[in-house]
Amino acid sequence: MTAPTRSGRAARSAVPQNTAPRPDPKEATGHPSLLRQPRQVWAVAFACVVAFMGIGLVDPILPTIAADLDATPTETELLFTSYLLVTGLAMLVTSFISSRIGAKKTLLIGLALIVAFALLAAISGNVEAVIGFRAGWGLGNALFISTALATIVGAASGGSSAAIVLYEAALGLGIAIGPLLGGLLGSISWRGPFFGTAALMAVGFVAILVLLRGDAASTHASPIPFSAPFRALGRPAIAVLAATAFLYNIGFFILLAYTPFPLGFGAIGIGFTFFGWGVGLAITSVWVAPLLTRRFARPSIIAVALPVLAVDLIAAGVLVDSQVALVVAVVIGGLVLGVLNTVLTETVMEATDLPRVVASSSYSAVRFIGGAIAPPTATLLADAFDAATPYLFAGGAVLAATAVILLGRRALMPADHAPESALEEARAISLGDA
Repeated sequence: MTAPTRSGRAARSAVPQNTAPRPDPKEATGHPSLLRQPRQVWAVAFACVVAFMGIGLVDPILPTIAADLDATPTETELLFTSYLLVTGLAMLVTSFISSRIGAKKTLLIGLALIVAFALLAAISGNVEAVIGFRAGWGLGNALFISTALATIVGAASGGSSAAIVLYEAALGLGIAIGPLLGGLLGSISWRGPFFGTAALMAVGFVAILVLLRGDAASTHASPIPFSAPFRALGRPAIAVLAATAFLYNIGFFILLAYTPFPLGFGAIGIGFTFFGWGVGLAITSVWVAPLLTRRFARPSIIAVALPVLAVDLIAAGVLVDSQVALVVAVVIGGLVLGVLNTVLTETVMEATDLPRVVASSSYSAVRFIGGAIAPPTATLLADAFDAATPYLFAGGAVLAATAVILLGRRALMPADHAPESALEEARAISLGDA
């Protein structure tokens, strides 16, 4: 399949990324290192690490919160649901907001909200308040995450593929460090992880305020319509990928949010287990996924990785009474998830000529909503049947995602093209900024 025309690239590049400098043509003609990035990229990447820590931060302290706040497992799982549901719904309007107030302001508002609601969660006295403040945290997370990806793609050296790998590495590190920090601080008090996140996000706020250059106060020349993310879901490629991600995230978050209960470890044990999961996710995001995409079509990689994840989830259900088996299943799941996260994100960016921020907002909204329903569904299934049922349900959802990707393969053909050169990327960005 041929690559999109330059006009298609230019249209896709015309997003609220006026904070990013235009790539150096000398650098664009060479082979820049993934690690040789502008300081503003590292500032946003650091904040991404902390933002994604919030996903797994509460994982090791779920049993402790249930005990200390006299809550049921399903009530504690709502800490994930409120966070992910608000994150997903807010994703649908973040491109509308960021295209009017600028990327930098959107990032800073998102970070400020996370700091405020993490602090409020830390001083809460009941589980209902923590659930509510996690929802506010999710709003800040949505403003930050959707804008951060577009900002990194626009500012990073080495083209969009290198930028997405860097973003997914930040995601992997955040998901890895989140449970570890949550376990270490949670062994002292369940409030500790919330205070820790607020402090780190405050550092990220200052870093972006100081290092991210650009006219953040101006309104973008071409504001994105409010309806754009909703209309994007009508594109066949985005619809296929969003439906796939919805089902796949059910498996993702059942593995993440439900496993601490049958695993039976304390906060530190759970933290180290999911630290291994996150490290595996980061390794395959950064090294394995790019190697695979150089050799195989992206939809083919997704169609193979999804059944592997389904088998892993089903095995976790069959062997749910073995702590060793569950730990192994968690780590293997992280390795597969790293490949899926990176390849799905790249496919979303390349499958249409939509602006990147619109494509990522639409896709991420549906993806997070799928994650939101998974944790309480898992505990309800465990209560109604047995501890293995949530994993079997998760495996079935991932197999359904495989069917969606196979049936919608034709719509994803534009994502099969070879990555454009860094020089072409620079020209497209320059034309889009003009």
